Amino acid sequence: MQQSARPRLFYGWYIVASGFVIQLACPFYLSSTLGVLLKSITADLGVSRGVFSLMRSFELVAYAIVSPWVGSLLDRYGARGLMVIGATISIAGFILLGYARTFWEFTALRVGPVSIGHALVCYFVINVTVSRWFVRMRGRAVAIAHVGQGLSKTTISVVVAYLLTAIGWRRVWMLFGGLVVFLILIPAAVFMRRSPEDMGLHPDGAPGPYGAQPASSSDPSRSAPVSADVTWTRREAVRTSTFWLITLIFSTVDLGIAGFNLHVFSFISDMGYSDPQAGIVVMVMAGTQLGSGLLLGFISERMSVRKSTSLSFVIQAVGLVAAMQTRELNGLYLAFFLYGFGLGGAQVLQEVMWANYFGRISLGTVRGLSVPILLLFAAAGAPFFGYLYDYTGSYNLSLKLFIAVQVVCSGLTLLIRRPVKPGTPGTEPRGV
Repeated sequence: MQQSARPRLFYGWYIVASGFVIQLACPFYLSSTLGVLLKSITADLGVSRGVFSLMRSFELVAYAIVSPWVGSLLDRYGARGLMVIGATISIAGFILLGYARTFWEFTALRVGPVSIGHALVCYFVINVTVSRWFVRMRGRAVAIAHVGQGLSKTTISVVVAYLLTAIGWRRVWMLFGGLVVFLILIPAAVFMRRSPEDMGLHPDGAPGPYGAQPASSSDPSRSAPVSADVTWTRREAVRTSTFWLITLIFSTVDLGIAGFNLHVFSFISDMGYSDPQAGIVVMVMAGTQLGSGLLLGFISERMSVRKSTSLSFVIQAVGLVAAMQTRELNGLYLAFFLYGFGLGGAQVLQEVMWANYFGRISLGTVRGLSVPILLLFAAAGAPFFGYLYDYTGSYNLSLKLFIAVQVVCSGLTLLIRRPVKPGTPGTEPRGV
């Protein structure tokens, strides 16, 4: 009796694996890494924390300007070419940072090649690509790729703190440039593809397109029908209340995240803890995101993504309250464990939410419209925290406002509903 051939691994999991590896390098661009080097760079270049924070705002504005173009190109051509170009630009930018002799030279490099490279290679591009390859297993696929970011964040603060002592902040940036070759350029060039349809496949490795086949009742994760993908134009998307509500919620939250993440290392070290101790606390926060993103990604396939996102905001707020109330190291571990758990979950759930509500086909275009708004809010976060610190001498006021934002957004998230495109019938997808 002839046995059936063993099915090959669905190519979408190669996309997920590539996204995982690429996201190991994405923290090189972020506030959390820049924050570890903040004191050394500001002292060397002769600028205040407030002025330095303003540079981070310029970076986010640059990211915001190019994001709509990136989204449209991503829908049209896919991620591979964009990532190869972005990685090449990033390599040059990181290496040149090591040679910057003035704050304005440093700012020009961060706002120019580093920010543009970031826009072309990291989260937005990866998450849209992964979401396009999966529907029913979207939550777990996005979460697994996101683990790369969490794994890197778990160790990078401690590693960078050590490297800062060993080789100085200039060589740290040069080292990042070399690592981008192996962590972004090569995986993107070899494995990235635009969509399963381009390879004669269907999302999740299904035998046919969703909507043309019944869902399996024997598999609980596949028990709900999946809506057919709908093409959204920019004008149609911005006319929906869903687009604006999701954008408002995550924009206001990102304002606090961008500000706090740049200053979190300094927030801890200002309590009198050494750089390695502060690095360990940040490592706890980042490490927690590994499990929370994966856990809530799986949960989002079986329950309302609105409810799980709302819960993630509440957990972040509780963690921030605890961080303000304690000065003991063990208390800080617990506080940042909670904050990291909520933060990691919300980052994954945001991507699932956009894909669930607006579908795969126009996801790059729709997300490309929202990203500039999110980034402009985030751009205000870094100087907001920095200048409030300069004015008050502490981070207490900015943290209280951040906590209030988390609580309000937790409630607003429960009001989100799936948008309906006029004349397009469909069934609400799983987890909305």
